Amino acid sequence: MFYQTAYKSSNRKTTNSDPRLKIMWVLFVLLAVVVVGRLFMLMIWENNFYLALAAGSHDMYNKLFPKRGSVYIQDSRTKEEYPLAINRDYFLVYADTRKIKTNEEANLVLQKLAEVFNYDDAKKLKILTQLNKRTDPYEPIENKIDEMTMQKITTLNLVGIDFVRQPFRFYPEGNLAAPVIGFLGKDKDGNNIGHYGIEGYWQKELAGKGGFVQGAKSAVGAFIPLADRYLKASEDGADLLLTIDRTIQYKACERLEAYRQEFGAKTASLILIDPYNGAIRTMCSLPDFDPNNYGQVENADVYNNSNIFTPYEPGSVFKPILMAAAINEGLVSPNTTFFDSGSRAGLCQTPIRNADDKSYQTQSMIGVLENSVNTGMVFVAEQLGKKREIKYLEDFGFGFQSGLELDSEVGGNISTLKENKGDKIDCYGATASFGQGITATPLQLVSAFSAIVNGGKLYKPYIVEEVRMADGTIEKRNPKETRTVLNNQTSVLLLGMLTSVVENGHAKRAGVPGYYVGGKTGTAQIPGPGGYTAETIQTFIGVFPSDNPKFVMLIKFEKPARTWADSTTAPAFGEIAKFILQYYQVPPNR
Repeated sequence: MFYQTAYKSSNRKTTNSDPRLKIMWVLFVLLAVVVVGRLFMLMIWENNFYLALAAGSHDMYNKLFPKRGSVYIQDSRTKEEYPLAINRDYFLVYADTRKIKTNEEANLVLQKLAEVFNYDDAKKLKILTQLNKRTDPYEPIENKIDEMTMQKITTLNLVGIDFVRQPFRFYPEGNLAAPVIGFLGKDKDGNNIGHYGIEGYWQKELAGKGGFVQGAKSAVGAFIPLADRYLKASEDGADLLLTIDRTIQYKACERLEAYRQEFGAKTASLILIDPYNGAIRTMCSLPDFDPNNYGQVENADVYNNSNIFTPYEPGSVFKPILMAAAINEGLVSPNTTFFDSGSRAGLCQTPIRNADDKSYQTQSMIGVLENSVNTGMVFVAEQLGKKREIKYLEDFGFGFQSGLELDSEVGGNISTLKENKGDKIDCYGATASFGQGITATPLQLVSAFSAIVNGGKLYKPYIVEEVRMADGTIEKRNPKETRTVLNNQTSVLLLGMLTSVVENGHAKRAGVPGYYVGGKTGTAQIPGPGGYTAETIQTFIGVFPSDNPKFVMLIKFEKPARTWADSTTAPAFGEIAKFILQYYQVPPNR
């Protein structure tokens, strides 16, 4: 009886198994699925990520840190491109002093390094002190060495010496277009950041976007393989193609520097622009610097591009601008005459006079520009009135930034014209007619002259032709017409008047044999605390060929040793314009 009861009890347990076993079995299966799935993700789907993470490799560096975009200039005739700013790998030399066991080994390492780097005695002592630490796994010795030097050191098989590859910004053309490109430096936190020029203005686009890894870590800082994690890959920076022509940039700046030295000028500036679209082909600001060694300068002022950063009182090169406004309004014509007595009293505290106190008697408006008659321009301003004077100057872009995509552009200042209300020309309105009491940048001046000679259209100047995104898309920077300032007839008349200035006036030395050239000189006294000084800024702005305008160019010298612009900027303009016409194979027309 007892046996039967026990048998039946055992049979019930077999046919009605414990549900806890089923639950455990299900949990085990689910866990196995999770583990297998996770292993599949780790070993197959995300294998590359974890290989790179485990190795701490250059591949992971590339995933997280974007490559800075490159900048190119061009041959504007053939569209061939040349790198102006690129990335190049250099190497840091360091010593693992734990591997250097004896003083003899340290001395041998020092001897070989000194032969490579030409150490003096003080540097030898410093390096030897580093090598003798014996416990430091990472003692930096030399930074930013090139690959050839790294290979040379490698062949020496020096105990404890190793290398770290480091990406650096490299400027293959050295000083060429340095004030245009700027340089890559550091911010206050030690991060790479562009300064000045293209590098500064386009910092965000060139830098790209950094990636990141988010995930759970163990107590020792390692990623936990089975924990959730997220990788956002970096986005490389965009590449830029500039409008700058490499050959003209080199030749024009080289000759400009030679003239600066010859004339004893403190600084020199040059801009070459296409008047029909605003594309800048050349921009020189001297003295300049080598962006590869930007810290090795005597004065940080050389970083500033004087064409956009340094407004000045332009002097007589300003005269064609208000002359164009008065002709456009039908208030004067090229043949309108006035009588010049040599001075104009009643507007300023002292009479307004011509240079060298000359009197030109009866003059046409053509003669006013040819002889650069200050009193004649006061006459023009009085015909125009102050309200229209201000309107035209603002329409030409004065008093505002042009919007050129370079860092640190300044807008100049014409606010003195607005100090007194009313339409009657006052002292500031009179002196502005010949470029005193207001300031402008060279960029503003060439933009205004471009509008004068191209039919009256003011274009936004631009220096970036293409923005090439990392995903392959290309954004072309098309010319942008800001407004129409003059009618076409006025433009034609001013072209003729400017040509006459070079043919018959003070700017004969700006001419190019075989071509018609138009332009205007300006010799402006530099204002000081007690009034105007004897030092000058000398400018020439010209258009060539003036019968079929292709280029507008400005040349400026600050504080040259010579007295007048016709002996400095004019001959420099003539030589450089001749080269440009030959470079573009523009046939002679006279």
